[in-house]
Amino acid sequence: MHGLPFETILFAFMLTLLAGMSTSIGAVLAFFSKSKNYTILSLGLGFSAGVMIYVSFVEILVKSKESFTLLYSNEITGEALSVLCFFAGILLSAIIDRLIPDDVNPHETKSNSELLELKADAKNQKSNLALKRTGLFTALAIAIHNFPEGFATFVSALHDPTVGISIAFAIAIHNIPEGMAVSLPIYHATGDKKSAFWYATLSGLAEPVGALVGFFLLFPFMGGATLGITFGLVAGIMIYISFDELLPAARVYGNAHTTIVGISLGMLVMAISLIGFKLV
Repeated sequence: MHGLPFETILFAFMLTLLAGMSTSIGAVLAFFSKSKNYTILSLGLGFSAGVMIYVSFVEILVKSKESFTLLYSNEITGEALSVLCFFAGILLSAIIDRLIPDDVNPHETKSNSELLELKADAKNQKSNLALKRTGLFTALAIAIHNFPEGFATFVSALHDPTVGISIAFAIAIHNIPEGMAVSLPIYHATGDKKSAFWYATLSGLAEPVGALVGFFLLFPFMGGATLGITFGLVAGIMIYISFDELLPAARVYGNAHTTIVGISLGMLVMAISLIGFKLV
């Protein structure tokens, strides 16, 4: 990865920035959320999970194994180290989740009825301060979560633009309900759409920040070992996001059928894009 052209680095960063900024979409949707059908959101979340699961096992984890195998000239060693890094990525994500209380954790998905309860609570003036506090802490929690996600998107885009675009798209869909989780309580506590929008948007900016920090920390040391570790961690992070966050959220906003349709479509699109890229 040494000697990468500036255009490649800029492209990877812009993908990460756009993925993070999709929290703004969620912020706007929260202003209009009533008793609506979130089937499209459920399909989108399932689609994101399908993309991430497929690309993690078929492409990213394989790249980790290949990097280690090339470095140590031993396929068994390469596979063992890639698996170790994969589970380290899952553990890292789990630790981050564990450190954040459930009531402000953006990945503890709220159902539509719970979203309506937040609005009802906002009518009680005594609860407004607590409601705003919930929104602010949720914004902080999302920022912490988005840090490794931004790094994963950025590194994937640097190495393979096709994979990077797919992951960025999946992360973007995944960030929409997170933007709602920030915007909804702040908006209904204060009535200020601008504040709610900007807090949600700022929480998403942790994605490009994570990309930059990861890049400057790791770029000077990029080699076979660092690539193997990075891709192994990225695969683990993606799988954790998919099974712990995206799939439960897809079920909440839809049902089992919308979820599996979304997953299947995500995997199909990812498979076709990978095959198409290799044919070019």
